[in-house]
Amino acid sequence: MSLSLIHSRARNGISAPLVAVEVHLSNGLPSLSIVGLPEKAVQESKDRVRGAILNSGFEFPPRRITINLAPADLPKEGGCFDLPIALGILAASGQIPNRGHERLECMGELALSGELRPVKGILPAALAARDAGHSLVAPLANREEAAHVSGLDVYAAGRLLDVCAHLRGEKVLDTCSRSAGSKPGAPVADLVEVRGQPHAKRALEICAAGGHSLLMLGPPGTGKSMLARRLPGILPPMTEKEAIESASILSVSSGGFDPAAWGRRPFRSPHHSASGPALVGGGSNPRPGEISLAHNGVLFLDELPEFDRRVLEVLREPLENGCITISRAARQAEFPARFQLVAAMNPCPCGYLGDSTRQCRCTGEQIRQYRGRISGPLLDRVDMQIEVPKVPADLLLDRSPAASEEPSSTVRARVSEARRRQLERAGTANSGLTPTQIERFCWPDEPGMRLLQGAMDKLGLSARAYHRVLKVARTVADLAGENQVRGAHVAEAIGYRRFDRER
Repeated sequence: MSLSLIHSRARNGISAPLVAVEVHLSNGLPSLSIVGLPEKAVQESKDRVRGAILNSGFEFPPRRITINLAPADLPKEGGCFDLPIALGILAASGQIPNRGHERLECMGELALSGELRPVKGILPAALAARDAGHSLVAPLANREEAAHVSGLDVYAAGRLLDVCAHLRGEKVLDTCSRSAGSKPGAPVADLVEVRGQPHAKRALEICAAGGHSLLMLGPPGTGKSMLARRLPGILPPMTEKEAIESASILSVSSGGFDPAAWGRRPFRSPHHSASGPALVGGGSNPRPGEISLAHNGVLFLDELPEFDRRVLEVLREPLENGCITISRAARQAEFPARFQLVAAMNPCPCGYLGDSTRQCRCTGEQIRQYRGRISGPLLDRVDMQIEVPKVPADLLLDRSPAASEEPSSTVRARVSEARRRQLERAGTANSGLTPTQIERFCWPDEPGMRLLQGAMDKLGLSARAYHRVLKVARTVADLAGENQVRGAHVAEAIGYRRFDRER
């Protein structure tokens, strides 16, 4: 039989659509053509496949070979089709069995020697293969990544010869299992290392418990970046679903997925020179940007006013929707982007407005222009805004253990308990509550309502800010273990919305 069919997977965002690799041998002058929207790396696979087949001791059939990658309207990219193309040629030429491959999927790039090299996007492909009830053959270097998908038979191979021996029934490939070394370790950055700043630490705890966004304003060296980098250490542990989602995004990114990072909350801190596509993602074949790489974790923007204003504006929709859609002429890709935004900025261009030890050199107009780089609509979407004052010198010089400083593990226990209450009540963190759920779960008592009405009138809070105050107040009540949102909770939540009044 001169026709064979091998299944593989393509990449489209973090999904992995099924691709049928059809190989047909016919009479005519020896040639090899690949159809089905192959990009350059896929077209070049013909030379890699030829060398791999010959150097593995097989015969490369001297016939007219046509390879169809179906569906034809789905763009194909990368070297992941090398292995299924080689197997298809060997099956069509009768050098390996041509039946029994219906429930098997293959991915892998071939070296000229026949060795299998790792490819990107194995984790989404493994998830799709499991959902389809198939098994997967992957390169040895991808086995730890693919093994994180439970309920799937993953066969890891080092060479083309190993896969052929498996299909012939001569030597069955070993299945992969998740290694113990892939479990996440304890966070390195601990909150106990931060001296002082009780107000900022309290805000950070509320931010972690409810999944809220946070803006910190203060002079240089007050610990804003230090606090932000300790937020992942107090966030609740990732669920299996969250870990799979975050790992899938990393799997298709340019940096790839590190199995040792499994279950760790992402922390992304792009430089202020980053472009819009760097944040949201892009490219002719769309790749995830920083906001998607921070999915289920933290996106930290230091020196917020130094970012280009147009770059910051692209954050508005993802903050509301939790996803980003990248559209190109030939294709469209959607990436999840449910991240916690944490930002830091100086109070003025020189950085020392309000500092008791150094004099500010900025004029009022310079300060207004500096803060005006952050638009009102974006600032309105930030749940909490706090000041981080300078830490007294005697506190920094004191080397004795501070009894008031709590380690991240202690704070994380309170945060996890508060998050558990939220998930049981509404199925989501408080930051994700809909207007209907806010009315149902966040409505304050009578003193709290009077306080909120007064704040709305005096501070000119928008409807969006009103909802954010209620959600933060709900988180404060959850940390206190109370079912009813009270006036004290509303007062604390209002205290975290001050900077937008100064605009």
